[in-house]
Amino acid sequence: MKIYIDLQKGEKIEVLGQMVLVKVAEPVEKHGHIYIPDTAKQQSQRGTVIAVGRGRQLENGEFEKIYVKEGDEIIFTQYYGFDEIYIGNERHLLVRHQDIMAKIKTGGKDAKMG
Repeated sequence: MKIYIDLQKGEKIEVLGQMVLVKVAEPVEKHGHIYIPDTAKQQSQRGTVIAVGRGRQLENGEFEKIYVKEGDEIIFTQYYGFDEIYIGNERHLLVRHQDIMAKIKTGGKDAKMG
């Protein structure tokens, strides 16, 4: 489903439950010196967290912890069936926090691979 929203000055989207609003990163247009045509581009699975819900309410009344916060760069699963939200001209997805596979860290000792 595609949803188009024009937020007025001072308005902000509040995400509910276990949902996370992600601004989708643009797909790569070049690889080295090779141009990738639109028909060959893969949908991006990378984005920036814009808003986070409280989490799913558990039977004991507490809320399940969500391990991402606004501003985090993340990688998420293929998003067939995710709701697309266009805020102005920017494409966003509303994903469940379970569909987030990883956070991308830059700089410092936490960013090392292996």
